[in-house]
Amino acid sequence: MASSKPNFDHIMVWLLVGAFTILRVCSAHNHNHSLTDNKYPSTSLSVDISRGRQIPPIFFGIFFEEINHAGAGGLWAELISNRGFEAGGRHIPSMISPWGAIGDEEAISIVTELSSCFKNNPVALRMDIHCDQTTCPPGGVGIYNPGYWGMNIEEGNGYKVVFHIKSTGPLDSVMSLVSEDGTQVLAFQRVTADAAKVKDWTKLEITLQARASYKNARFQFTTTQKGTIWLDQVSVMPNNTYKGHGFRTDLMEMLLNLKPRFLRFPGGCYVEGRLLSNAFRWKETVGPWEERPGHFGDVWNYWSDDGLGYLEYLQLAEDLGAEPVWVVNNGIGLQDQVDTHLIGPFVQEMLDSVEFAIGSPNSTWGSLRAKLGHPTPFNLRHIAFGNEGCDLKSYTGNYLKFYKALKKNYPNIKVISNCDATQKPLDHPADLYDFHRYTNDTDMLGLTHLFGKIRRDDPHAPKAFVSEYAVIYPQDKMKNGSFGGALAEAAFLLSLEQNSDVVEMVSYAPLFVNLNDRTS
Repeated sequence: MASSKPNFDHIMVWLLVGAFTILRVCSAHNHNHSLTDNKYPSTSLSVDISRGRQIPPIFFGIFFEEINHAGAGGLWAELISNRGFEAGGRHIPSMISPWGAIGDEEAISIVTELSSCFKNNPVALRMDIHCDQTTCPPGGVGIYNPGYWGMNIEEGNGYKVVFHIKSTGPLDSVMSLVSEDGTQVLAFQRVTADAAKVKDWTKLEITLQARASYKNARFQFTTTQKGTIWLDQVSVMPNNTYKGHGFRTDLMEMLLNLKPRFLRFPGGCYVEGRLLSNAFRWKETVGPWEERPGHFGDVWNYWSDDGLGYLEYLQLAEDLGAEPVWVVNNGIGLQDQVDTHLIGPFVQEMLDSVEFAIGSPNSTWGSLRAKLGHPTPFNLRHIAFGNEGCDLKSYTGNYLKFYKALKKNYPNIKVISNCDATQKPLDHPADLYDFHRYTNDTDMLGLTHLFGKIRRDDPHAPKAFVSEYAVIYPQDKMKNGSFGGALAEAAFLLSLEQNSDVVEMVSYAPLFVNLNDRTS
């Protein structure tokens, strides 16, 4: 990690380089339009580096939200999409997308049933195979999964396949990684078992060794064994995840190069849900992955198996050498909210989440963390109660319940309010306040003066946490990612550095974008 003390000489050098680069570009532009004019005005720039401010040691960080498939199909290395067949809901028969059938209806029938061995994930897949070794098509019949817009398979790498299976007879099947049309086999292994072993649900594991690379592959399960086979909770993970923690190594290296001092997670609107029934519930995301029910993120409109859960987010922060900033649901969704007099259970959920993160291995939730492989407490020192929603009816009442309960039990954890104190002082206690702004480049440039106007006469006033900002054009996406937008964002960031006495933390949003499903 870089030193927490800013090198103002270094910063100013780069400011000078940037300024003079722009001047040179402008001069070249003028030269091209005025070839006969040999007189160019000289320009000088004076910088007083003695007036800099100390930048807080936790100033620069990142904000990770499950949006744009940043986690599912992104940083989280799981290759199977809808691995438990739960995405279609529990009203059966249900859709199993993106799974698909191999073989026609005369050879195989596929349907979902509530027959799983997992209480939290009751849906399982049933395959009735009507053909045998003499009548099945070449290669057999079965199912395939293309993952998230195709699986990137790399030659020489191993892929751990875990699945749960039962059968009406002996098992004779093949699991493979193949090209998108199934014609090129990248890795395969025959899987057999006696009838007695698979008459009830059985967990099996194999490793597929890739003998070729392919960027748009799919996973297949095929058989020529007549009878009925049930499948559930199928996982395919590459063996080369970062430190074995399940994160894609290539994307982790990008994050490590940013040297973030904090990680805000898991949202964003993802925390709230459009409806609270689809909000991120941390207790449902810890423990064995087969037992995690998953949920539909109804704000960004896709299913998550929640392999990337609360523990994994805390582990991600630790792997990055960053402090976790936990955004907990405060009983408020985008379209519904819990009345303050009924908020008690949500407050307890928050307290339990903190105990899970930093509690003793002998505590109720700290012991679960230890049982899951992390006996040492995490470095959780910041928590936000919900995301935005300051103007909603229940926000202030709910916030105060959360605040009082947290400070009573964990007085050293800093609390982040969702209310913007740049417009008016907060009417409730807080250590920091959250500031979000998505706007055009002109308005973003105008914001460079905002924090310079903040009153500085109260040393106990909460400081700003600028956790989400970006230049965006929702109605004209061709303007997104422009040079002008980048300059405006850079200018705004420089203004935050300049006012680091009233701005404590800064992160950009969004962090990752999968181009196959770009929302923001």
